[in-house]
Amino acid sequence: MVIKGEGICKRYGRKRKVVLQDVCFQAKSGECVGILGANGCGKTTLLSILAGFQPSDGGRFLVDGVDLLERTSGRKKGNRIVAYAPQENPLMEELTAWDNLRLWFPGDRSALEQELKTGMLACLGIPEFINVRVSHMSLGMKKRLGIGCAIAGHPKILLLDEPGAALDLASRSQMEEYIERFKREGGILLLATHEEREINLCDRYYLLEDGSLKEYSYHGDIRQLARRIQGEKPLEEEGVS
Repeated sequence: MVIKGEGICKRYGRKRKVVLQDVCFQAKSGECVGILGANGCGKTTLLSILAGFQPSDGGRFLVDGVDLLERTSGRKKGNRIVAYAPQENPLMEELTAWDNLRLWFPGDRSALEQELKTGMLACLGIPEFINVRVSHMSLGMKKRLGIGCAIAGHPKILLLDEPGAALDLASRSQMEEYIERFKREGGILLLATHEEREINLCDRYYLLEDGSLKEYSYHGDIRQLARRIQGEKPLEEEGVS
């Protein structure tokens, strides 16, 4: 599978402020693509457009040649193969983890139980708090459960918006294991992140600046990346080695 973004644009407000302008990217099966950039640069907007949560003002999201932003057949296919885990989890606070998952696995209790034993839900560590009410969960538990609900339909493309936020070290390890497993099974991830550990899981990188998305060559120097995101000159341009 190959996915491509072509010319995606988004403007807001009466003054039509440009948030995304001619955004292009690509990825293939087994890849995790890092979407990098400063806070407020448009990463969440881009992912929500790709997920079908809000419309774009132009452009295409192609999966094997089919435009998932097309409002009829394309959007239907997108709902089947694309999952989105936003920063804020759409969970029912008064229900347990099990009950929330049942809403996403309707009529298929056996499939849910199997996922909790050996599948992706087990990889996320959800069985550890399966009977805990969401209102009593830590932020990390909610984050993992939100992702668990998102992947209920066994998507081929997963959009993750800062998944490591609010996770402790053990939970981050489980998240990283999950990402690696999703890649091994041929999935494609688009990952908006600031976390160095998550950045190191990516196979390809794009930097979102001033509404434009450009491919970025990351070689493990997080300080240089941080300076680039902050709009500063790379260290080597200042004569620092």
